[in-house]
Amino acid sequence: MILVTPSQALAERVNIALEQQLAQLSRAEIASQALAESRTFICTDLEQAAAISNAYAPEHLIVQTSDARGLLPRLKNAGSVFLGAWTPESVGDYASGTNHTLPTYGYSRTYSSLGIADYQRRFTVQELTPAGLQAIGPAVELLAATETLDAHKNAVSLRLAKLEKQA
Repeated sequence: MILVTPSQALAERVNIALEQQLAQLSRAEIASQALAESRTFICTDLEQAAAISNAYAPEHLIVQTSDARGLLPRLKNAGSVFLGAWTPESVGDYASGTNHTLPTYGYSRTYSSLGIADYQRRFTVQELTPAGLQAIGPAVELLAATETLDAHKNAVSLRLAKLEKQA
């Protein structure tokens, strides 16, 4: 667990509450081992808190601020985000309908949580107009030539030549 807050007093209250709640758990020893790796970061403001969170890229991000939704546009890297006082992580695990297959170990910087699109076949489509090919064709020819992919270059060159002849 990582706590990021601009309030030293809040950090201290959270640590006291953690100790109190830990004492009541049936699996306190296991939870205690997990919490041994916990860290608290006291930051200057919520902007810095968002930056720290984005750098850490947590699997679960619980946003407990007076305006949690207002902070959302600044949050870029998290597997799943839980906004406000009434949205504990447990609802995401069991009942709110979000997927519980999330990127761990900071991978939310580059991967998303599992979603319906992961089970759908999709492909990209491109379509150029003659003017579009004339605009980007020379760049494609140059790149293909640089990579010595002559057939790629020729696929563009032949079409550009045909367009030139038609003009």
